[in-house]
Amino acid sequence: MRGIIRGFLFFTAIAFAQNQTNLSEQTKVNNFQNHPLQQINCKTCHSCNVPTKQDPCLNPCPRDLMITVNQSPEKGPETVKLDELSNKYMPVIFSHKIHAQMSQMSGGCKGCHHYNTAGPILSCVNCHSTERKREDISKPDLEAAYHRQCINCHKEWSHSTDCNSCHALKGSSKLIIEKEEAKIKGKDHPNVNQPNELVFETNYKKGKIVTFFHDQHINLFGIECVNCHQKENCTRCHDKEINTKVISSSLPIKIQKSQSEHHQPCFKCHADDQCSKCHLDKRAELFNHKISTGWALNRFHEKLECVKCHLNNNFAKLDNNCTSCHKNFAVDLFNHSITGLKLNETHSALDCGDCHIDNNFAVEPSCKNCHDDKGFPKDKPGNMVKISRK
Repeated sequence: MRGIIRGFLFFTAIAFAQNQTNLSEQTKVNNFQNHPLQQINCKTCHSCNVPTKQDPCLNPCPRDLMITVNQSPEKGPETVKLDELSNKYMPVIFSHKIHAQMSQMSGGCKGCHHYNTAGPILSCVNCHSTERKREDISKPDLEAAYHRQCINCHKEWSHSTDCNSCHALKGSSKLIIEKEEAKIKGKDHPNVNQPNELVFETNYKKGKIVTFFHDQHINLFGIECVNCHQKENCTRCHDKEINTKVISSSLPIKIQKSQSEHHQPCFKCHADDQCSKCHLDKRAELFNHKISTGWALNRFHEKLECVKCHLNNNFAKLDNNCTSCHKNFAVDLFNHSITGLKLNETHSALDCGDCHIDNNFAVEPSCKNCHDDKGFPKDKPGNMVKISRK
């Protein structure tokens, strides 16, 4: 009888477990289907602006009721004195601000401050014990946590794991610590020298040379550094033993990356382009809006980032009539002086269409509606004025 009961309970437990599994799978499906409808900020899970299937830019999943927040380097301490492990060595002065200023290139604040709350920034000792005795061996103690964060970069940088490279022995002069702190105080990470362009030599037979206009991508197209440099290592620029060669913009260079690693940052905008868009037999010419699109940008548009007109990085051809973007354009409220031409009393009373035929502001105005002997720009309906750049 007991065996029958045990058998019944066993199969009941299996059936219950299978039912829970089915419910769990159905819950996943429902959550996936309802994902766009949930009131969740994309930045809660994704670190970049345009996540893709190949590169979803997923943040570490926040624990229950906890949010990872990124503070600016200036809001944090300039230096941190690590003195919790002082049985053998003198305190270590950590240049917190300088590291934080470049942390975005390798994961951001969460690289060290895992699952930090939305309140005060937690220090390492809040979660990592100074003692090695712990029940949860998946969480390293404080000494191991420090070393896991620092040792990889410093090993590649200095090519050594010598303890004395960071630690002064116990009993050393306090002047060592004071000098180290003084050397860091008030310092910022040096500005990174950004190249105007980079020329790459590839193995693609139909076009080996690829020209990347770095300056335009940053200042014109509005691409942020972290969109491409999100998994960088300090040794990309720093190496104590090897002088890192400055990248030349005049000669092709070779960088050892896989094909997908090279293309992935570009595909977010160039997914529909042909290979010949970038792969040529010679250095490409700088992007020119007039040559590429047939429409020369005037002084009001040439300084704008592309996304101001091409919303959501949609670079399909746009209607170049002003009213296609300036939806709330009102003749009565428009101050013509902002174009650099202040209309005289006679012309200020006219309708826009009297000079701008069919209200097409993309071409030069015409005087033919009223004058047979006058023409723009030789004859002007007013005075030229200085344009305010505010």
